[in-house]
Amino acid sequence: MSAAEISPIADRVPVDSAGAREIGFAVPERTNASRILFDNITAGRGERIAVTGPAGTLSYAALCAEAARWGNGLLSLGLARGDRVLLLLDDTPAYPAAFFGAVRAGLVPLLINTLTPPDLLQFYLADSGATVAVTDADFSARFDATACAGTKLATLIVVNGKAGANAAGRCLDAAAWLAWFSAKLPEADTHRNDMAFWMYSSGSTGRPKGIVHLQHDMAYSEAAFARHVLKLSAGDVCFSVPKIFFAYGFGNAITFPFTVGATSLLLPGQPKPEAIFAAIERFRPSVFFGLPTLYTSLTKAAGARSADFSSLRLAVSAAEVLSAEVFNAWKGLTGLEIVEGLGSTEVLHVYLSNLEGAKKLGSAGLRVPGYEVALKDKDGRDVDDGEEGILWVRGDSNTPLYWNRPDKTAETIRDGGWIYTGDRFVRDGDGFYFFKGRADDLIKISGQWVYPLEVELCLAEHPDVRECAVLAVELPDRRMTLRAVVAMTTDAFDPDAATRGLQDFVKGRLLPHKYPREVLFVHELPKTGTGKIDRQALLKG
Repeated sequence: MSAAEISPIADRVPVDSAGAREIGFAVPERTNASRILFDNITAGRGERIAVTGPAGTLSYAALCAEAARWGNGLLSLGLARGDRVLLLLDDTPAYPAAFFGAVRAGLVPLLINTLTPPDLLQFYLADSGATVAVTDADFSARFDATACAGTKLATLIVVNGKAGANAAGRCLDAAAWLAWFSAKLPEADTHRNDMAFWMYSSGSTGRPKGIVHLQHDMAYSEAAFARHVLKLSAGDVCFSVPKIFFAYGFGNAITFPFTVGATSLLLPGQPKPEAIFAAIERFRPSVFFGLPTLYTSLTKAAGARSADFSSLRLAVSAAEVLSAEVFNAWKGLTGLEIVEGLGSTEVLHVYLSNLEGAKKLGSAGLRVPGYEVALKDKDGRDVDDGEEGILWVRGDSNTPLYWNRPDKTAETIRDGGWIYTGDRFVRDGDGFYFFKGRADDLIKISGQWVYPLEVELCLAEHPDVRECAVLAVELPDRRMTLRAVVAMTTDAFDPDAATRGLQDFVKGRLLPHKYPREVLFVHELPKTGTGKIDRQALLKG
């Protein structure tokens, strides 16, 4: 099924766009995204280590063989070109094997958040029409009667153990099942604009949206971001703490290392600091990928000062604004300056980034080659340097549409392949972009307009604050106010005195009316499956 057959929106930016010409990107009309893995065999890298970690190590030859078995096995279930396969998997070698096997067979894997509960799982199954799902044994019980009700799911394939007792329907043990199939599989004859895989949005502002990506999108994100920012070689070992289901983690752990024959370090389970430190010391990664909340946790963790970071040459962050405190704390701990960027699932990876030799603290960075970036006012007119505008981005890895959501597609994906991000930025005279919040998060406090993010960034600079979130909340009388949810660096503090101190800190650095009227102290802020602060959970709490 080609993109043009999915929706008229799919007359997206062609592969010979201005961005593609800038980076010299070209792929054949008939191509399949599994080449990112399988080309390592033709390049003579079959014996190099593709994946390693606590769950096991596989060479490129072994991973390709396993992926071929997955593709052959999925086809044996009667799946046809374009059929969806839901993947609810932790970061182990089974993930890239199942993913590339499905793609090579012309099927469309769905990368699903590992924290997905049964009721949301039911939505993903129903929305996608998937008849086959692949899951870790630890997650299999979620495929219960609630999750499967009203869906087309016929087969559940379980990796890394046995299916849970509550799993509904037909369950296959992947280890025994895959042994029946050939380790050779020719790639499906797919078009560069055929669907390759989906990811789902977090659903923080409504039900999640299925974000469709095409066969050439992975290669484009590598040619744009990885080549210009990461500069990976076959000798690198990449360690992405953000999980594979997350677009940022997917590029870090799968696309980028596999394109050059490097190694990906996969860490299953919860990314606790002690597990991360142990993995770094044992497997010696050279490139480390995290999020601001993760770097905060690592720099404050017990054992941080005794951990050995000497193997690292590069540390990367994305998704949220990185504070000066965290930047300096990580540099003091490891000697490395974090390279900060910004991307989105719709674009697949990072399109604004600082560089090792060109960075400004607090900025999302410069435009990544291969992507066009514009700042526009609410009427769609370009704004000048130093003026605030809404960020629009265009590149050949942009999604053509949200699955089954023409309303949301029309809101976000605009004429000419541009994506309207809804993020407010200011660009300085050197081309660096500074995030100012969402276009729709401006609220009125005491008759004056306030952006919560501005207050949050101010509080994050306080030496006693480990992490924080500032939210707009409605009072019983319908007035709006600001609530700061704060985790302090120590549990030994007086809440009343700390509240006054934090409020005075904001008043002293910003206009006085911007201080948070409510301050709530917590031991730790809740996180989403992608490691970001879960603001919806805070609002519900």
